[in-house]
Amino acid sequence: MKKLALVALMIGGLAFGQTKKVVASDVHWWGYKIAKSQASSHDGTVNVKSGNIVVKDNKVVGGTFVLDMTTISATDVKDAETKAKLDGHLKNGDFFEVEKFPTAEFTITAVKPNSDKLWNSTITGNLTVKGKTNAISFPAKVGVSKGVASIVTDKFSFDRQKFDVAYKSSMADVLVKDDIDMKVKVTAK
Repeated sequence: MKKLALVALMIGGLAFGQTKKVVASDVHWWGYKIAKSQASSHDGTVNVKSGNIVVKDNKVVGGTFVLDMTTISATDVKDAETKAKLDGHLKNGDFFEVEKFPTAEFTITAVKPNSDKLWNSTITGNLTVKGKTNAISFPAKVGVSKGVASIVTDKFSFDRQKFDVAYKSSMADVLVKDDIDMKVKVTAK
């Protein structure tokens, strides 16, 4: 019976694709403050907690990535006290509420080739942040070589307001841009 189940799993894997585990990742973000007096930005990283890329016929066809939102960190701030304050601000109820929502998730729903030589595909998927799910699409370089699958994105944006990441400032001159920019690189084998 165990052998039959193993054979069924192997055949299913060939029909639906091969799942490869993420072994390396780099997720970089940018957020922008628009103030009456001066515009500024912050950027940083967030870790991939787990993930996989699905490959069929030597092409990326799917995948799921879980971000560990407790690791969100500003990398542009060098002063330790200011960095700790900003990181705490990003993690609390002003933005990502990581105590209540410790992870975010992205699931690929489509990978379509395009004619751009560098960004050879458009990836579409469902992004879930703070329990809210919305579809997003972005350009990416997607490939499979020697059993290793990789996805490298161009910088893309998503509207944080659609995910209830809404900063409410008490200062009238501070506005935070709705778009958050990201660049992602993942490798799976």
